Amino acid sequence: MEKEKATTEVLQQQLENESGLIIYFYSDKCAPCISLRPKISQMVEDNFPQMKLVFINSENHPKVTGNFGVFANPTLIVFFEGKEFRRYSKYISINELGGDIERVYNMVFEG
Repeated sequence: MEKEKATTEVLQQQLENESGLIIYFYSDKCAPCISLRPKISQMVEDNFPQMKLVFINSENHPKVTGNFGVFANPTLIVFFEGKEFRRYSKYISINELGGDIERVYNMVFEG
């Protein structure tokens, strides 16, 4: 699991260097963000170990949040090979997220 990144430039560099990346935008004042975060971390660790997971506190980094067009918390943006694959906001199903990622993950990392 990655620590929180603070700038758009750092995230852009991650996008260029990682085949799979999930950016998790959250707020400490958001109850779903708090309850979802460990579930997402566990899912990535267990099922998608080659993907990088990055956390961005939307309140602490509003410029980064704006640059990625994020307007709600939690928001997860999944990237494969530098391109946005899917975006999930507010009501996020772990099963749906895992199912969506699995197909492309297998092609990118195991194909």
